[in-house]
This record gives sequence, structure tokens and C-alpha cells, in this order.
Amino acid sequence: MFDAAVSSHSSLAPSSSQPRFHFTPPFNNHSAATLNLPITHLKRCRIRIVSSINPTTNNYTNFQAVLPDKFPEASLSTPDSSPSLPRPLSSSIASNSDGSRLRVAYQGVSGAYSELAAETAYPNCEAVPCDQFDTAFEAVERWLVDRAVLPIENSLGGSIHRNYDLLLRHRLHIVGEVKLPIRHCLLANPGVKIDDLKRVLSHPQALAQCEHTLAKFGVTREAVDDTAGAAKFVAYNELKDAGAVASAAAARIYGLNILAEDIQDDSDNVTRFLMLAREPIIPGSDRPFKTSIVFSLVEGPGALFKALAVFALRHINLEKIESRPLRNSNNGSSKCFDYIFYLDFEASMADSNAQNALRHLEEFATLLRVLGSYPADTRRR
Repeated sequence: MFDAAVSSHSSLAPSSSQPRFHFTPPFNNHSAATLNLPITHLKRCRIRIVSSINPTTNNYTNFQAVLPDKFPEASLSTPDSSPSLPRPLSSSIASNSDGSRLRVAYQGVSGAYSELAAETAYPNCEAVPCDQFDTAFEAVERWLVDRAVLPIENSLGGSIHRNYDLLLRHRLHIVGEVKLPIRHCLLANPGVKIDDLKRVLSHPQALAQCEHTLAKFGVTREAVDDTAGAAKFVAYNELKDAGAVASAAAARIYGLNILAEDIQDDSDNVTRFLMLAREPIIPGSDRPFKTSIVFSLVEGPGALFKALAVFALRHINLEKIESRPLRNSNNGSSKCFDYIFYLDFEASMADSNAQNALRHLEEFATLLRVLGSYPADTRRR
């Protein structure tokens, strides 16, 4: 492990009396990743066809650009512009910008809820679809895009564990969040009625969130990678016996009819998305802030209780705690069930109270990393 300040900004550089937080290098043993890029940017990548349409299965064509292992400097810049070195962001730049000229990665295809979240976070941005969550992280790291907006939890389905793991593996910073209400629609090709449907395709969570409604329709549920991808598959194959659960935007994009709106079983269906950047945000105190950290604990009775008590003693509200298995542990422990804890609390790292809490936490934590201190999304939609 190596020591690093909360921010590289000179005004936040730690003194001998300020806490220092341990960062562990990310686990960058990545396999080949894929990124769907606009045609104007394909000159940077090699192209291959990963799959083709098979009418007897649910597989659909997926043209993907393969990220090369290394990018020469010339491939990432032009003679007139080159990427600057990472620098801290102000809170206004990170989360209150209109997103002009920013390229923002999201997982899925056009019409996905993640695309809507990206456009909500950064209006007027260029939303870039990525095949997998991993790809979106790597796209930011490799300067192919400026930001990524990815889901981290749903109010009904719970946490997206894959993205929690990727936060620790990659060297990105949380610079904001967006809470997006999810309104599912039942989509089908023109001329198809609900009584004609024998099966409905969508992401497993979307199908689960509409379980009772779909049961009343008497259709078979089939899981695919994402909601908008299901709509695309139904439209491109001109299916007459199948529909899709997806957004109203997906219906417009792929020329489908909306047979039923708001078919989710619970109207309180909200997904929280994280806004990720290469550069950390400079914490402020001008608005409600949230801080996300990850840590593991020293062995001993009541260790977790003591760790959480450092916040209670300072009247800092905890929003969420998530435990994940600790992988690639280098502490020599032979214990099978070691865990790390992701914690969100309502305070800015500009607040000395929060700094004291983390200084106190280091007495019980063997690993501590600040994932981001960022403006909380308090807007109602």
C-alpha cells in the first residue's frame, strides 16, 4: 500500500496533523474488453463481429470495437489538442455542468435507462454505449470518454454488486450521483396486441419488477442482457409473438408500440447511478455532500461496531453499508471469509468532523480508500 492525500489540490494536502488514507493499487488484470463506439471514433480501434443473428435463439447481432492493449499517444490526441494530466474537479464542473462536449459512457444500447441517466447527469453530452460495465470503466481510464454513468443500486432489486467490485479494481473517482425513477413499458411491433404475445424479453431485474403484471398477461418471461437490447431484438427480428419490457425512449428509437405503461408492480422504483471520472472532485461545503469509502477491519470482537461508532459519535448519518468478499488479499491471512465494507455517509471531506471520523476509523481499519466526496442528488423527479 502507499499513502495518498484525499486530493492532489495544494489546499487539501495533508499536514502532519491531518489524516492520511491508505490506497491500494487497483487490480488491473483486465481481459480484452469491448466498447460500442460511434462510427467517427472507430479509427482508434480494431473491429470484429462477435455474434450474429440466430432466429432460433435470443442472441442478437453485436458489432463491437475491441480496445487494443496499448494506445499510442498519437491515437488519443490530435496535433491541436492532447489530454491534460489528471486534475481535481470543482463540484460545479463535475456535477452541475450542462455536459457540453463531454463524452459519457453507459452500459447498454441506445434507449437504455442508463443512457437517460447519463443525459440527466450531463445534458447535451455525447452518450457512448458500452457492451459491459467493465468496458465503461476502461473507456474512462483510457481517455476514450470523459465520464461514465453507471447504476449502483435499485430501490427494489438492491445493489449492483458487479459495479461495487469494479470501483475497487479501477482507479476512478465518484464525482456525483443521479437517482432516476424507472417506468417500465410493455412494447411490441406495430399491429401486435397483448393477446398475441406468448413471451416477453427484458433484463432479469426488469422482469422481476413487473412479475405480477406479466403473470396477468399470461406470457413467458425470457431474460436478456438489458432492457433496450430486448426492444432492439424484438424490432429487428419483427417478432409477432414476443414483446419487450423497456423504456418509452426505446419504443421511439426502435419503432415499437407501447401496449401498456407503468407496468412495474411497485411505483417506488428508483435506480441510483454514479458519475465517475478520472479526476477526483474537490470537496465543498456549499451544498449537501456525500462521501463513499471502502475499508476492511482488524480481527477482534466488536470491530464493525467500533468502526461504525466513529460516525455515530460525531452525529454523521450513514446512508448505506455493503459488504463484499475481500479478494486477492495480501495480508497473509488464511481466513476464507474476509470482507471489505463499502460505506456511504452524509458529510463532505471538507468538513473537519468527517476528517476526524476517518482518522478515528483508521484505528480499526486495515484498508481505507476514499472513493469520492461528491454532491448528493437531492432533486425530485
